[in-house]
Amino acid sequence: MIDNEKIKEGVRLILEGMGEDINREGLIDTPDRIARMYHEIMGGYEMDPAEVLSKRFKVDSSEMVLEKDIVFFSTCEHHMLPFYGKVHIAYIPDGEVVGLSKLARCVEIFARRLQIQEQMTSQIADAIADCLNAKGVMVMVEAEHMCMTMRGIKKPGSKTVTIATRGEFIDNDSLQRRFFDMLK
Repeated sequence: MIDNEKIKEGVRLILEGMGEDINREGLIDTPDRIARMYHEIMGGYEMDPAEVLSKRFKVDSSEMVLEKDIVFFSTCEHHMLPFYGKVHIAYIPDGEVVGLSKLARCVEIFARRLQIQEQMTSQIADAIADCLNAKGVMVMVEAEHMCMTMRGIKKPGSKTVTIATRGEFIDNDSLQRRFFDMLK
């Protein structure tokens, strides 16, 4: 899906648009480096969360599972600048759990796309709810956006927090409180 040649061509046009000499020593390999970088940081388009979440284990318990502080890096679709932070995921299994690393891999799939935080939060919650047939899912994302830090309003350190609830977490203050207490 990612077309390295088109990315290289686009980078050359941007450099020329900025008045740069694309043949100078420091820039000559930049289009290729940027294309390789985008292949790495935008690799989520080529990944399927259902595949990652398909390996499950049977359990008798239906107690909440929480994986917190999953660090992620993503790219804002509005400015193509990074945003980064932590994702916290809780789910209530319905007879099956997934390996904990699979939750982090699920985050990576959606973070490695041009994205907005609100959408990413919902996509993670939906994937876990759908693929695991979980009784409930709650996802919280805390992130700093470089489009707020280095341009525009220039407010470094400000964080955006988004939450998505599915199933038993919707309108259940007790479960939501337990989620937030476990994050402390």
